[in-house]
Amino acid sequence: MKFSLKLLLWTMIVMAVALGFSGFYFVNYVFSTSMERETSQAIDENSILRFAFETAVLNVPVKYDILQDHTVEQVASKLEGSQEAGRLLRLSDEQKNILYASDGFDTDEELLLQTGESVKAYRIINSGGRYYVHTGSAVNALDRVLYLETLKDVSGVFHERDMGFRVYRRMTMLMLVAGVVIMHIISSWLTKPIKLLTKATRRMESGDYSYRAKRVSNDELGQLTMDFNRMAAALEENISMLEEEIQAREDFVGAFAHELKTPLTSIIGYADMLRSRKLDEEKSFISANYIYTEGKRLEAMSLRLLDIMVTRRGEAKFQRVAVEGIFEYLRDTFSEKTEYEFEYAYDDGAVWAEADLIKTVLVNLLDNACKASEAGGRIEVTGQSYEGYYYFTVRDYGVGIPQEEQAKITQAFYMVDKSRSRSRNGAGLGLALCDEILALHGTALDIESEPGKGTSMSFALELMGMEEGEAYGQGEDGQPDENGQGGADGKEHE
Repeated sequence: MKFSLKLLLWTMIVMAVALGFSGFYFVNYVFSTSMERETSQAIDENSILRFAFETAVLNVPVKYDILQDHTVEQVASKLEGSQEAGRLLRLSDEQKNILYASDGFDTDEELLLQTGESVKAYRIINSGGRYYVHTGSAVNALDRVLYLETLKDVSGVFHERDMGFRVYRRMTMLMLVAGVVIMHIISSWLTKPIKLLTKATRRMESGDYSYRAKRVSNDELGQLTMDFNRMAAALEENISMLEEEIQAREDFVGAFAHELKTPLTSIIGYADMLRSRKLDEEKSFISANYIYTEGKRLEAMSLRLLDIMVTRRGEAKFQRVAVEGIFEYLRDTFSEKTEYEFEYAYDDGAVWAEADLIKTVLVNLLDNACKASEAGGRIEVTGQSYEGYYYFTVRDYGVGIPQEEQAKITQAFYMVDKSRSRSRNGAGLGLALCDEILALHGTALDIESEPGKGTSMSFALELMGMEEGEAYGQGEDGQPDENGQGGADGKEHE
C-alpha cells in the first residue's frame, strides 16, 4: 500500500474514533445534565405536593378523630387537578396500601417499599414506552403517616438524546467524507517529495546519474531532498572517477601491450633470422645490436613499472636531505653525456624528502631534457629556496611540448614524439613515475613549455631549518634571482 494511502487511512481511523468518542461524550453529557435537572425538579415537585397535601388536610373540617381514607382521596383528586399535564400521583396508607392513584399510574410498588418516614427515594422508569421520574416521600397528615408518589414524564429528554445521536452520526459521516477529500489532497502534497525522490532513484537506477530531485518544501523532507541530491552528486563524481580509472587502466593495459608487441616483434624477427640463416658479420652485428637495444628498453620499462608500483604503496622514509648532495649526484650521473651542455646553479639548503626518490625524479627529468634536445643543447638544473620551500627546476631548449599535450605527459606510456622516444629507448613511463613520487611528497610537477623553445619542469619541497655552516641563497629583496640562481651564497657548476 502506498504511503499516501496509509496516511489517509490512518488519519480517517483516528478521526472516526475521535469523532465517535467525542460525540458520545457530548450527547451523554447534555443528556445527563438534562436528567439531573428533571430529577431535581421532580423531587422538588414532590416536596411541594407533600406540603400542599398537608396544608389542604389542615383545612378540612374535622368530623372524626383521625383522617379518613375518603378524605385523603378527595384531597388527592383536587391536588391532581391543580398539577400540570403529564404529572401523576399516588397516595398510600401506613401499611402502604394504595388509597388513590392517578389514571395511568400503574407502576410497581418497588419504590414504595423503599420509602420510609425519613427516607425519600426516586428512580427512572420506562412505562408504556415512555420514561418517568418516579419519586416517593412520607406525608404527615394529622395523626397519620401517608406515602406520596409522583411520576414526571421525561420522555422528551430521552428523545432529545436519540435525536442528538442521529444528528451527530450524520455530521460525523459528512465530516469523514469531507476529511477523506481534504486528507487525500494533503497526503498527496505531503508525499510529493517522496514521489520525486522515488522518481530520481529510478532515473539513477537506469543510469542517469546526473538527474536530481526537485525540492518542493523547506521542511525535513525538503532537507532530505537536498541531502539526497548531495549524495547523488557524490555518487556521480565517484562513478565518474571509477570510469576514468577503469578507462585509464584499459589505456594502460593497451599501451603496455603495444609497447611490448613492438620490441618483441623485432626481437623475435631478428632472432629468427640469426638462427635460421647464416649472415655476414655486419648483418649479424646489426641484428644482435637491435635485439640488445630492444631488450634494454624492455628492461628499463619493467624497472620503471616496478618503481611506480612500489611508489604507489607509499613505502618511503622521509628525512632531512641536503640539496648539495643531490646536485653532486646529478653532476656525476650525467658527466658522461658530453654531447650536452649542463649548467647547475643552486642555493644551499635541506629538504624533507626521501633522497633516492627525489634523485629518481631529477634523473628522469634530466633524461627527458636530453631526449628533447639536440647534440650541443643547453640544459639548466637550478635549485632555489623561497618562503619555506625549495624549488627544483630542469630546463631545456629543445623541441618543447604543445599546450594540448602537457596535461597528458604524466600518463603511463604517453609519448609526445613516439619515434624520438623509442629511438632513445623511451617507453613513456618516466614522467608517470615522477608524478607518483611527487604525489607521495605532497607536491606536483609544474610544466611550462612552448614548441621550438624548450621546456621547464619544476617542483617544490618543504625547506628544513639551517644547520651550522649552511646559508640559503636569496637575492637582495629576499626572493630567488631572475636566472634561477641565488645571491652571493649561491653555487654554480658546469
